[in-house]
This record gives sequence, C-alpha cells and structure tokens, in this order.
Amino acid sequence: QVQLVESGGGLVQAGGSLRLSCATSGRTFSSYHMGWFRQAPGKEREFVASISRSAVSTYYADSVKGRFTISRDNAKNTVYLQMNTLKPEDTAVYYCAASQTSRPLGWKTGPYDYWGQGTQVTVSS
Repeated sequence: QVQLVESGGGLVQAGGSLRLSCATSGRTFSSYHMGWFRQAPGKEREFVASISRSAVSTYYADSVKGRFTISRDNAKNTVYLQMNTLKPEDTAVYYCAASQTSRPLGWKTGPYDYWGQGTQVTVSS
C-alpha cells in the first residue's frame, strides 16, 4: 500500500503558474503509474494527467494539454504537476493517485487504487 500527500496548491492570478507535488511513502513508487485528478465545486472528479511507471509515457486531458506538465522522480518517490497559464476554470481540489494495474496503457485507463487527500488550487480572474 502507498500513502500520498499533495502540496503546492494555493491562490494565483489567471495566467500564473503553480507546481504541485505528491510525495509517496513506501519503497515501490516506481511500480505505480501516477495520475493527477481534480474536482471543482459541484462537479465530478475529472482526469488531468498521468505518467507511466518509467516516465516514458504521459497523457493529458485536452483542457490542460500544452499548459500542464506531469513528471516524476522515482528516486524521490514524488510526482509533480507543473501548471502554467492557469485559468479560473482550473480552480479545483487537485488529487494525486497511484495505479498498480498491469493493463496495457494502464496510466491512461487506470484504475487508480490509492488517493491523496487533495490540495486546493484557486485561480482568480
């Protein structure tokens, strides 16, 4: 089992940037695909980005493609989400998640088994 702790959220003006981090416990971080999801008030949780175990493959929601970058450092057991050119519609609680699936393209399909508590991102207009 892995525990996930997000950090880096906050209040930023539209057009600004934030970098989220997700630190994980355990010694098997490199065996998990990792993903970022978000949930805005009154809306369902949605996929944002994901990265494969080896960091070779990444996948993004269309709404963030070209603005957000997901990366991971397996030596530090940490996954990151660099968010640039933020928009008010990016306001949400952001969650990181870990998937231990063995499915092909598992970083795209999930399922995601473990979740963090979330970090709030607020983008003002």
